Amino acid sequence: MKIAVLGSSGQLGSDFIRIFAEAGRYEVVPLDHTQIEVTNQESVRRTLADVCPNIVVNCAAFHRVDECEDRPEEAFRVNTLGALHVARSCSNLNALCVYISTDYVFDGEKGEPYTEKDAPCPINVYGTSKLAGEYLVRNACPQCLIVRVASLFGKFGARGKGGNFVKTILAKARAGEPLRVVNDIRISPTYTRDAARALECLIRQETTGLFHLTNSGACTWYEFARKALDLVGLDNLVEPVSSKDHSYRARRPRDSSFRSIKLKGYMKDCLRPWQEALEDFLKGDET
Repeated sequence: MKIAVLGSSGQLGSDFIRIFAEAGRYEVVPLDHTQIEVTNQESVRRTLADVCPNIVVNCAAFHRVDECEDRPEEAFRVNTLGALHVARSCSNLNALCVYISTDYVFDGEKGEPYTEKDAPCPINVYGTSKLAGEYLVRNACPQCLIVRVASLFGKFGARGKGGNFVKTILAKARAGEPLRVVNDIRISPTYTRDAARALECLIRQETTGLFHLTNSGACTWYEFARKALDLVGLDNLVEPVSSKDHSYRARRPRDSSFRSIKLKGYMKDCLRPWQEALEDFLKGDET
């Protein structure tokens, strides 16, 4: 079975490549921005026709949330129209289209973790562009799998963001820089390797539909930072601050934590508590 991964050099795409290769069931074809341009319909059509995959995992995204506010046309060009181009090509090839979405499709006002049954209501350009991508993928490709992830951390860092939250916090702590971290926004931290394992299981079971793939549990960014420091034995002072003290251009959901009501068995086991996932990440000296 041949699987193409778009956005293969990114934080999540890199772990998808690694997990799919370890599974030993797939011929994996990595495709980065230099090999396929999702905003160009002909580039997508031609490249995927040449590869002729059974499955396409679309990790390509414009995910710099504040920058999306300044460049909404680009956000919709990549996250929405790009998703449509990929989905249409998948439909033509009779391939499964896997679209990676986000917790930012929600407004954060529910007061408890969001499940797959909750109605989205994005409050920023990034979330809106990704939700529009979800709708177009469903419309364009009968065989589709939409997975929402959130607050990712992994070995390879976030392409275009200069690392991830955990790596940034530890680097600042070791450099003796002051640490001020938001303590009024709740998230579901997600280890990219765990999300990749769960996705591989969904694909292996020929699953379609919508799923939330995050490690279980929730915390604030402050609690996440504090746990990472504690696990590596750093006792730096971390000042909890309000999100109102940050000059975000894009509004953030106050609580975009997730809970899946659809995952079962091994897939759910992959998505262990975030504290355990973070500890394994740090034990692997991946920072």
